[in-house]
Amino acid sequence: MANPQLATFKVPSIDNEPMRAYAPGSPERAALQAALGEIQDQLPFEVPCVINGQEVRTNNIQKQPIPHDYARHLCTFHEGTPDIVAKAVDGALQAKVAWETMPWNDRAAIFLKAAELVSGKYRYKLMAATMLGQGKNAWQAEIDAAAELTDFFRFGVKYVEELYAQQPSKNSPGAWNRVEYRPLEGFVLAVSPFNFTAIGGNLPGVPALVGNVVVWKPSPAATYSNYLIYKILTEAGIPPGVIQFVPGGPEVVQTAIKNPNFASLHFTGSTHVFKSLWKDIGSNLDIYKGYPRIVGETGGKNWHIIHRSAELKNAVLQSVRGAFEYQGQKCSALSRLYVSKTLWENGFKTQFLEEIAKIKVGSPLEWNSFVGPVIGRRAYDTITGYIKKAKDEGGEVLIGGSGDDSKGFFVQPTVILTKDARSVTMREEIFGPVVTVFVYEDSDYEKTLELIDTTSIYALTGAIFASDRQALLTATNRLRNTAGNIYYNEKCTGAVVGQQPFGGARASGTNDKAGSISIFYRFISARSIKENFTGLENFQYPSNLL
Repeated sequence: MANPQLATFKVPSIDNEPMRAYAPGSPERAALQAALGEIQDQLPFEVPCVINGQEVRTNNIQKQPIPHDYARHLCTFHEGTPDIVAKAVDGALQAKVAWETMPWNDRAAIFLKAAELVSGKYRYKLMAATMLGQGKNAWQAEIDAAAELTDFFRFGVKYVEELYAQQPSKNSPGAWNRVEYRPLEGFVLAVSPFNFTAIGGNLPGVPALVGNVVVWKPSPAATYSNYLIYKILTEAGIPPGVIQFVPGGPEVVQTAIKNPNFASLHFTGSTHVFKSLWKDIGSNLDIYKGYPRIVGETGGKNWHIIHRSAELKNAVLQSVRGAFEYQGQKCSALSRLYVSKTLWENGFKTQFLEEIAKIKVGSPLEWNSFVGPVIGRRAYDTITGYIKKAKDEGGEVLIGGSGDDSKGFFVQPTVILTKDARSVTMREEIFGPVVTVFVYEDSDYEKTLELIDTTSIYALTGAIFASDRQALLTATNRLRNTAGNIYYNEKCTGAVVGQQPFGGARASGTNDKAGSISIFYRFISARSIKENFTGLENFQYPSNLL
């Protein structure tokens, strides 16, 4: 029996989740410390697949190591098999009818409750899991696992309310036009990354909010924090089967995209993997019921351009944060730094290196650690390999350049000075605490903008530092297609849900803008309905008459 909707409901007023400071002696620091202790006392956790609300153990066991102490692991998890993926898809499709026809206010209430659970009951546990499993310090975990995830759920409800309210403004006499926003026919595959716990929740959450069912494959390096999100959504009231939790590797993804009911990929991860999946999906077009939606946010080679008129201290400090917060493992992290010669020689170089020298590298559980470990062995080898490549090409390491993998995967914050604006570390994504500097002649400002535009395949984020308004405008116009998010006198990281819709183009993704209403359009298939109230008296038109 259908559930009647007996009123048009309005969701509560929302705002961004306030961020807590974790200052010495604060109650939030004590609470987080307690959560960290509690989790460490219970290591390692076991994470199953969850299909139709039931835990499934495949006994194909993998581990999620703790990156600052890789001899220990946060959890073991059961990898999904092709049979498990098939069951997940079948179960999701069975759950789909009830979920998509559930009154919107009830779906909204589930996600609003999930937001409350994230920001309250589970805040510190979720942060602790992120710190231990993904190597984030307390502040990085706060802005990610607590604040941003809460914002994604709350603002998502607000945006879907606005989406559903968009209706035709005109009606013919005696008729009524309206539009319904159907979920996609089939299921959505969500493939989430290690570096943001919030993205782990948002990738299945966005399609589910508009009535889709989802098979969710979390990153192996974020399995436990993502499992907590799944359990939070279950506690909030997501019915069994609506989101199927299937940890694992490429086999999970390949099995899902070969299913005829595959309707969409919601992906965040590497450019190489995304392009490969796009090709695989294209080769399967003949088996699908429709054309799958492919939504992805991938890599970046993000830049700061420092004009000679820039305010020196701000440009220095913003660049330190942009490059080295969370070890440079943000898709938006600063990687290319272009500095005017006048500013470089008159304070920027000295202040930049002095500030970086103050950075404490260490365990994310130590409160004064600004830089923690990179996520794993492959990342460590890749990052240190790029530093070697830069030196082999003639790049000068001004600070850092070394690593220590004896216990955890630590790379020192590294600055490379290059005279070749198209050198390897100016072109290719590194995804670590490495920034390459190119010093340009003041008179070559516009030529340098050309370099920024043409050196890299990516177009995610960038920042322009200048007090000269014309310099800002010149760069903005010349670099229009080089970044989906651009900042004036502000670092190129830190987009906030509801404030800066996030995403890039070129090799950085499909620019569908997470944290805004536009992402939801990709997971609906609108149907126009016209209802006529007045019958015809004659099939002929006046123009047919003699």
